Amino acid sequence: MKTVHKLVLKSYLGPMILTFFIVMFVLIMQFMWRYIDELVGKGLDMSVIGELMFWAAMTLIPMGLPLATLLAAIMTLGNLGENYELLALKSAGISLPRILRPLIIVVGAISIGSFFVANNLVPHATKKIYALLYDIRQQKQSIEFKDGIFFNGIDNMSIRVGEQNPKTKLLTDILIYDTRNPDGDMTTTVADSGYITLSDDKKYLLVTLYNGETYEESRNYTWFDNSTLRHHIFDVQNGVIPLAGFDFERSDMSLFNSSQTKNTRELMIGIDSLEQVSKETAAASFKPLIESQIFTHDNTILSDSIPRPTHQKAFAVLDTMQKMSVQQRKELYERAISQARSAQGSFSFDETTSKDALAQLYKYKVEWHRKLSLPVSIMIFFLIGAPLGAIIRKGGLGMPIVVSVSFFVIYYIITITGEKMAKEGTWGSFAGMWIATFILLPISVYLTYKATNDSNLFNAEWYTQRYKKLKAFFNHIFAIKRKNHDKTECAQ
Repeated sequence: MKTVHKLVLKSYLGPMILTFFIVMFVLIMQFMWRYIDELVGKGLDMSVIGELMFWAAMTLIPMGLPLATLLAAIMTLGNLGENYELLALKSAGISLPRILRPLIIVVGAISIGSFFVANNLVPHATKKIYALLYDIRQQKQSIEFKDGIFFNGIDNMSIRVGEQNPKTKLLTDILIYDTRNPDGDMTTTVADSGYITLSDDKKYLLVTLYNGETYEESRNYTWFDNSTLRHHIFDVQNGVIPLAGFDFERSDMSLFNSSQTKNTRELMIGIDSLEQVSKETAAASFKPLIESQIFTHDNTILSDSIPRPTHQKAFAVLDTMQKMSVQQRKELYERAISQARSAQGSFSFDETTSKDALAQLYKYKVEWHRKLSLPVSIMIFFLIGAPLGAIIRKGGLGMPIVVSVSFFVIYYIITITGEKMAKEGTWGSFAGMWIATFILLPISVYLTYKATNDSNLFNAEWYTQRYKKLKAFFNHIFAIKRKNHDKTECAQ
């Protein structure tokens, strides 16, 4: 490997790794902030939260790689240009494409690797996230008592604590309403103090009460029964309350299949199946009408063997309904309405089935094209960032971040718009998922051409000089016109 290639690779790999982790950190924080309300207050172990963050990071790699590639390319070429290293290399007769050759190979390898990540790792990670989020949503809020406020997190129970000691965990002024009895009986317990703790397996609530009373009211009493209220005084009372939903339970991952949890091979199988369903649904739409003989009724009129008269009255159409009785016409109307409603219901069901199949088909096609467009977008972002860095000649995290984020936001907005149009069926899936790439491709080619020819694309002094020349040109034109106008007035 040449010394120049080592210099360029060493200058690029450091910013690439740094920017990738910065971008991933920002994206993971944004992901966690989106679901923060569902995570707080449920007593989740750090292992569960860490697992969620890990799989979220895996799904965010396709979004983080293009931005990191763009930012690292601008920083690398910007640093080389700012330190005049790029100028020295060009002075030595090394063109910009030759300087970028090792970086293009590295970015090409990253692009190929990103496809395997998006095709194999991301679907599995997405399924993991769906399962984890579902399990987190199913888990109830952790048991936490607040002074003077009823806790209703346990089914058919309400517990109020007057005050609690944070050091000894002793609770005072305890009031418990228990309606778990299937007969509808309600038990009210009042205690001066006690302890309410959760078992280690989080399946039971251990209750120890001191100096209290219990009232049990029967709801299924008869008019002659006087023992509807039972009263019990105790010094110490121990109880175990079974809990459900407070321990973290894992769900079967096979329940969370969608277009985002499949690789390209599975997506193609799904696309073929959904296209077949759409065709079969469209072909079967008229089957109920054909079976109901609406369109198969024989209404042909056989010609007479005897020549028909040419008189006009012979061609008069007989209005058979006028000859029917009122009851016959009523039965005919009811039959027609019944068949029309049956046909309408059949068409509505087929329309709903067809729309659902098409919606799934569009999603499958979008995901298939998304996995293919990712490697291309990474390469295009590099071809935008490297020339930009060579033209701007500014390193660090200031100007590169501004420029790279601007390009990425434009790319993201166009991609989201195209994806929405493709999922709605307004655009084709190919056009919707590749439009951002097609828009940025000529920009990358133009910037590469300008950087190769040492263009002053972002040189403010160059634009100032062009503005002054343009202003002087127009001033000269106006001066000539003014002079001709003055001569015309003098001649008059």
